[in-house]
Amino acid sequence: MQSIEFCAGAGGQALGLEQAGFRHAALVEIESDFAKTLKLNRPAWDVRATDMAEFDGTSFKGVELLTAGLPCPPFSVAGKQLGEKDERNLFPAALRLIDEIKPKAVMIENVRGFLSAVFEDYRAHLKKELSKLGYHTDWRLLNASDFGVPQLRPRVVIVALRKDLVDAFDWPEVEPHNPPTVGECLRDLMGAGGWRGLDRWVSQADEIAPTLVGGSKKHGGPDLGPTRARRAWASLGVEGKSLANEAPAADFVGMPRLTLRMTARLQGFPDSWEFHGTKTTKYRQIGNAFPPPVARAVAKNLAIALRTNRAFSLAAA
Repeated sequence: MQSIEFCAGAGGQALGLEQAGFRHAALVEIESDFAKTLKLNRPAWDVRATDMAEFDGTSFKGVELLTAGLPCPPFSVAGKQLGEKDERNLFPAALRLIDEIKPKAVMIENVRGFLSAVFEDYRAHLKKELSKLGYHTDWRLLNASDFGVPQLRPRVVIVALRKDLVDAFDWPEVEPHNPPTVGECLRDLMGAGGWRGLDRWVSQADEIAPTLVGGSKKHGGPDLGPTRARRAWASLGVEGKSLANEAPAADFVGMPRLTLRMTARLQGFPDSWEFHGTKTTKYRQIGNAFPPPVARAVAKNLAIALRTNRAFSLAAA
């Protein structure tokens, strides 16, 4: 089965889809450093460093799944919540591309703010427009921690299915066990320098991580977020004002900082996944990513629905 992805970022969603059995027909990402990250890890992927608003999808007509991690600021409670009035709102571009490509299924990720009461009319508008194109649309708030990611990261996943596929899709079930704590998850990375305070730190970092905040192109740097977020990290024994280049040394005293690799692991990226760009750019890619395990869980169920449809089609033929 093939997919085409827009606003692919550092590849969190793309990696999850790959793990679920999808082959990427193309990945579209406007930021060149992010696109280079995709090629760095998967040289065979067809990565298009361009704006989805200007992308012509007609040559990809028939690709089975269209996915996107659309920009969050238009709907984020941390922003002005301008929604459809925000110039960064790419839902209109997504609707155009869905009409051009006519996939069997659509999967779009966004922030929890999308479900705010202020956007009720806009959600109804999207459902209506997608219905005109032949899709039934539903959404669900999924917590990354329910799928093995050691982080408090709620995200809205929007699924639009061709109407003959609706009955074949179920939302994924959550994992039966809680994810590892920050200390359990990062023990080996934090202790790589032989830090003698490691055991005490692991015992303090006994909860899952707060939501990683990657910042935008204009705002935010290589830190763990605003004051409230830093307080949450401090309760786990982590200094959130900046990121470290390496694990604490053997004689380190105080609260350690996370490295980029540690933040990537907390997002569910494998340790082999590399990121291109400056420290700030790399952290933007990590902090804004859709955790691969969550994408994989939804995509696996979409794959089941698509295969069921394919089997019925072959039987009918």
